[in-house]
Amino acid sequence: MLTTLFSLTSTMALDVNDEGRLLVLYDGTGVRQVNEIAPDGTWRALTDLGDTCRGARFVPGSRRVVVEHDSGGDERGQLSILDLDDPGLPTLTPLVHDPAYNHHLVDAKPDRILFTTNRRNGVDFDLVGRDLPTGTEKALYDGGGWVMAVSLSPDGHWVVLSLASAPANSMQLLLVDTATQAVTELTPADAHNDQTAVSWLPDSSAFLVSSNADRDRMAVRRYDLADAVWSDVLVDDARDLSGWVSPDGEHLLVGVLEDGEVSLALHRLDGSATAPLDLPSGGCAGLTIATPDPLWSADGSFAAITYNSPITPPTVFRYTPATGEVVELRSPGQVEPPAELEHPESLRVPSFDGEQVPVFVFRPTGPDLGSTVVHVHGGPEGAAMRLWSPIISSLAADGHTVVVPNVRGSAGYGKRWYSLDDRELRLDSVKDLAAIHSWLPSIGADPQHAALWGGSYGGYMVLAGVAFQPDLWAAGVDIVGIASLVTFLENTSDYRRAMREREYGYLATDRDFLESASPLSRVDDIRAPLFVIHGANDPRVPLSEAEQITEALTKRDVPCRLLVYPDEGHGLAKLKNRLDAYPQAFTFLREHLTTAE
Repeated sequence: MLTTLFSLTSTMALDVNDEGRLLVLYDGTGVRQVNEIAPDGTWRALTDLGDTCRGARFVPGSRRVVVEHDSGGDERGQLSILDLDDPGLPTLTPLVHDPAYNHHLVDAKPDRILFTTNRRNGVDFDLVGRDLPTGTEKALYDGGGWVMAVSLSPDGHWVVLSLASAPANSMQLLLVDTATQAVTELTPADAHNDQTAVSWLPDSSAFLVSSNADRDRMAVRRYDLADAVWSDVLVDDARDLSGWVSPDGEHLLVGVLEDGEVSLALHRLDGSATAPLDLPSGGCAGLTIATPDPLWSADGSFAAITYNSPITPPTVFRYTPATGEVVELRSPGQVEPPAELEHPESLRVPSFDGEQVPVFVFRPTGPDLGSTVVHVHGGPEGAAMRLWSPIISSLAADGHTVVVPNVRGSAGYGKRWYSLDDRELRLDSVKDLAAIHSWLPSIGADPQHAALWGGSYGGYMVLAGVAFQPDLWAAGVDIVGIASLVTFLENTSDYRRAMREREYGYLATDRDFLESASPLSRVDDIRAPLFVIHGANDPRVPLSEAEQITEALTKRDVPCRLLVYPDEGHGLAKLKNRLDAYPQAFTFLREHLTTAE
């Protein structure tokens, strides 16, 4: 079952051109590559690299495509160009290459591309325009900070920058005049605002954005350039909302996030009518890191929507507003997921202070081993969504009950909830794990046979659980996790340090707390066997985090295994590596959970 689940292919929409052609990321080769889907449904592979492609855009008015790709998972994106008039597999020609720095493709116009890069000083990200005919480059913004997202107005005169700001999980919006490089602050740098999904009106007079400024939930807000006024478009005090304006400026695709599920509906921008999209229930269409936002075609005749759920791998659907029709764009040789896959139950766990922790519970779909795996998401301001996860499905197929929590600090349940683990409150989220452990008998699970599994910040939570709660957990699987908040902040990529310090605490002023909240500081208390997976090229959590925790446990004769993949970064992107690492991790869990006392 594990091999079957991990081998199921996924497709994610990247761009749409004027002819109705789609660019998608497709992993039929075992590594995500760029493919094109013609209007008649014909597929064509455009890249065949040994490493993952990260994005692509059509150059309007031509048969050229700009591709972003990295090497060995190092996340230092490089930009190359393809000529699709080339027969067969197009040649990848370098466009913006410097392997020492990051280059992120933002947009492509007939005569230029926009990209962000940290090549000026290795830390700050500038917005650069490159003239395609001449190769001339011009910095449109070099005011410092990490530019997380860029949205170009339809007339090309303005860009909205989303800049990581001072408070944790917050974004500042800047408006840049591309002709003069004049910068206007649209929101304060010190405001506790999360803001995403900028969408321009077709006449470039205003844009919409999903924002929780001055409220707990994400609402759709509008900014009019002429009078510099903000106004609310759609507000729901119980759910997060985002909106994507149609090219005619009259309609809005609205995403509604509720308890890990994202549904879509078509609204008139004046609010006079709403029509839900006929997508499968129980999954997500946009509003997640793992699922791109919906893409409108230039004439508004259709939208490309990437959808996935616990029983459906990422799949592109074509939505036609005029008819309401939603059609799945099936990939070559697409195989149906196993019929026994199930959606989870949604439950709440009372924690130590009376807070209620949202959890999803996946019951065993294979012979019940009587064991439980608590699967913790990364972030920390990420979220466990109702997404495709071959890891979770495989754990359930292997006979485990899988509990997937959104501990405090998780997004998707309001600003108050995701702020409850900031800085000195860090270990309160670890206390949520103990509350889940105590709650397990209420769902018929044996707490004596419970393990932790997590990646990235979820890996930190695994290590914190076995270190700060050594009597509770029978085993742990840590994937690219943080062992010491101090050494992590000291050794992570320079451009990431400032953003991560705002969440965890600052080395200059909070070192004592960071030490106290680090699993490595309590390594002598760890008794649970540990399985560790890491990529050698990880730019976020350095390999040294895995090496120091496994070395410390090995010295104490605590069972511990470390798998390092030399061609991976922050996680396992390649199918061949996933099929090597995860069966070993599953065997490790079966051995230690079935023998736990």
